[in-house]
Amino acid sequence: MYCRRAFLTALLAACTAPGARPQDTFENVQRIVAVGDVHGDLTQFVTVLQAAGVIDRKNKWAGGKTHLVQTGDVLDRGPDSRKAMDLLMELEAQAAKAGGAVHALLGNHETMNLYGDLRYVSKEEYASYTNGNSEQLRDAYVNFLLDDLTKKKTPPADPEAFRKQFNSEHPLGWVEHLQAFAPQGKYGKWLRQHNAIIKINDTLFLHGGIGPKYAGRTIQEINETVRAELNDFSKLQTGITPDEEGPLWFRGLAQGAEAPLSEHVDQVLKNYGARHIVIGHTPQPVVLPRFGGRVIVIDVGLSKVYGGPPAALIIEGGKYYALHRGKRLELPVGGGDLLPYLTAAAALDPPPSPIQNLIEGKPQKEFVEK
Repeated sequence: MYCRRAFLTALLAACTAPGARPQDTFENVQRIVAVGDVHGDLTQFVTVLQAAGVIDRKNKWAGGKTHLVQTGDVLDRGPDSRKAMDLLMELEAQAAKAGGAVHALLGNHETMNLYGDLRYVSKEEYASYTNGNSEQLRDAYVNFLLDDLTKKKTPPADPEAFRKQFNSEHPLGWVEHLQAFAPQGKYGKWLRQHNAIIKINDTLFLHGGIGPKYAGRTIQEINETVRAELNDFSKLQTGITPDEEGPLWFRGLAQGAEAPLSEHVDQVLKNYGARHIVIGHTPQPVVLPRFGGRVIVIDVGLSKVYGGPPAALIIEGGKYYALHRGKRLELPVGGGDLLPYLTAAAALDPPPSPIQNLIEGKPQKEFVEK
């Protein structure tokens, strides 16, 4: 990771200043579809988007003025992150022409790929970046590193052993991946233009959640801080972007005990002038209202890696629905009884449904990155 970050830091130093900040607050949106973590599973992602009516069978935008929100973590773990990003890039342009919008928010895995933490990139994903020049590109990169170490008067004792170890740790496609996520690379440039948090009507959308440490930050402050850190890696060490209590990583709203955090949730909603917070990041077996519906968790472990259901959140006509395995179920977001909803969703799953544990009130396993 050090080699990659050092190289990217040099590239960043040569970049021009970022452009105008993207819009992060939207009003009078009639229909919203929100999808949680994709983690490289294009097939499941497409299944959900088609079921929600935002794309057609040719994967073209069919949502009209709908706003599609993807709450981050399109990347890593699965094999098709690149294809999923390409689809989102195409849909952004198509939706804009139709009067709608696509909001691809930054998750912790997007930012990790940008600053060089590649622990979760699959071998299939690296392979998707290879081309006929992959071996030459990797050799050239190793030569760059060896030259740099020589200039710094810290050359390896055995350059060939260094080269062999580097090649064993960096599969073909690694260099092309680095180029694609660099500041002027296809995906690096695109992701750096995106927000970490947005507000549509009376609902906040972000990846992890707003914890006590950052409850006083405005939407604009969070987005501008993350953007600044991704354009100057020296700010990351003490920054908001990799902070486990920051908006890209905080899991308290998804798996923390509700009673101790209830007052905090109320204060966050008051600060932002919102009624609901929609988050991903922490897999649940179903789109799950928490804190009486003030928080809605939409990471359902969509990817084959987790084996979760194709599911999404739909907000339409002032009502909130879970789209669970193609069936629309109204969500009790006003503090109503969760049991009828959970029972209806469980009935749509192949038995035994993992939702049954929620129905029976069994403790949920806390999720951590591995």
